[in-house]
Amino acid sequence: MEIKRITAPITREAAKSLRSGDSVLLSGEIYTARDAAHGRLVELLDKGEKLPIDIKDTVIYYVGPTPAKPGEVIGSAGPTTSYRMDAYAPRLIELGMTGMIGKGKRSGEVIESMKKHGAVYLGAIGGAAALIAKCVTACELVCYEDLGSEAIRKLTVKDFPLTVVIDSLGVNLYETGVKEYLASVKN
Repeated sequence: MEIKRITAPITREAAKSLRSGDSVLLSGEIYTARDAAHGRLVELLDKGEKLPIDIKDTVIYYVGPTPAKPGEVIGSAGPTTSYRMDAYAPRLIELGMTGMIGKGKRSGEVIESMKKHGAVYLGAIGGAAALIAKCVTACELVCYEDLGSEAIRKLTVKDFPLTVVIDSLGVNLYETGVKEYLASVKN
C-alpha cells in the first residue's frame, strides 16, 4: 500500500485528493483544540469577532497533550473522541478548515459539511500517544492558556502517521471497512 505524504496547511484541492483508507504521513503546521476551545471559537464567530487562528486550510488535531517532560517538545499526545467537536466542526469547515484529526465516528452533519466544502477526517491511533508525540518537533501555545491541556497550540509535525477515515466524498472507512471485513469472512 502506498503511503501519501502531505503537508499542512492542506488546501481544499489537496484534501479532495485523499481517499478513505489512504495511509498518510502528515508534516507541517497543525493546531490542537478540543471541545472547550471549539466552544470559544464559535462564541467569537457568533459575536462577529476575529478568530485567534487563521482557519483557512487549517488542520485541527483533537488532543489535550500532557505536559512535556524536561527536554521534550510535548507530552503524550493521543487523539480524543471526535464527536465532542461535532456541534462546532461544520461552522469551521465552512470557514475553510480542511482537516480534522481524532478518533471515532462523526455525525451526519459533519460529513455533509465535509462533502460540501472539501474537507477530510483523519484518524490517529488511540493508545499510541507516546509514538505520536515523537512526531511533534515544535509546540507553541497560541491561546486559551486557562484551559490547560485543552488550550489551542500550534504544532509542527513530521511524518505524523494517519489514516483517511472520511474523505471529501463522504466515503467512511468505519462503514466500508466493516462491509469489506464481513464479506471476507463469509468466503
